[in-house]
Amino acid sequence: MWNNGVIKIDKTSVTFSVKHFEDPSEFGIDEGRISKLELRVKGKIVANYDRGWDIKPSDDAVEKALQYVLATYN
Repeated sequence: MWNNGVIKIDKTSVTFSVKHFEDPSEFGIDEGRISKLELRVKGKIVANYDRGWDIKPSDDAVEKALQYVLATYN
């Protein structure tokens, strides 16, 4: 299942798109339910996971957004 949304962290809006499943997988983030994840700030991809990290979060706002998505969907 795909979910999309926007997370407001301080003054930064982080847009997310996440593909998650009912059951955990060895391909998921931390072997969890998320197999694909994209985080964007102002249209730029700032984190991307596609069965492995392509782009890891590089600042506090993006890391906080990632933690929210993990807590919600993983």
